[in-house]
Amino acid sequence: MADVVLFHHALGLTGGVLHFADRLCAAGHTVTTPDLYDGATFTSLDDGVAHAESIGFVEISRLGVEAVADHPDGFVVAGFSLGVLPAMRLAQQRRGVVGTVLYHSGAPLGTFGDTWPDGVGLQMHVCEDDPWGDVDDVKELAGAVAGSELFLYAGGDHLVTDDTWQQFDAELTALIVTRTLAFLDRL
Repeated sequence: MADVVLFHHALGLTGGVLHFADRLCAAGHTVTTPDLYDGATFTSLDDGVAHAESIGFVEISRLGVEAVADHPDGFVVAGFSLGVLPAMRLAQQRRGVVGTVLYHSGAPLGTFGDTWPDGVGLQMHVCEDDPWGDVDDVKELAGAVAGSELFLYAGGDHLVTDDTWQQFDAELTALIVTRTLAFLDRL
């Protein structure tokens, strides 16, 4: 079974992030959910993003790296939207990461390095018309990383996997969880 480090989105470490982690745990995986906001949560993306901007995106990715400094090698990193920053940074800069799952967003390959490490699997899930989804970035990343999986879903909603968010989609979340579990089982 996989050891997964799952980073939250701009709303913070919400109950919805924890519920998603519980789904992975129910399948036998171990999931760690670092809190990069020191307990703060938000009910609007604008407020959550403003908070993230006040911390700084580089600092958020650094906090993610720091949160797993003592984590044993052989783990998977995953992130929801804002959480893709520390997930990608770890995948590209820390030895011992074996896979990466990006939900609802992505960043260009050159953000944390110009290449993707050999042997680090990559799976991405984004709604194709999501204005926060950075769809062009994830398409470019998928094209640059051999063997990566990109799942584009119909619609323009964001954070569809967070059951505490108004755009939660239970059916789509079930599909994303199924695909994530299949990815984890292949690692």
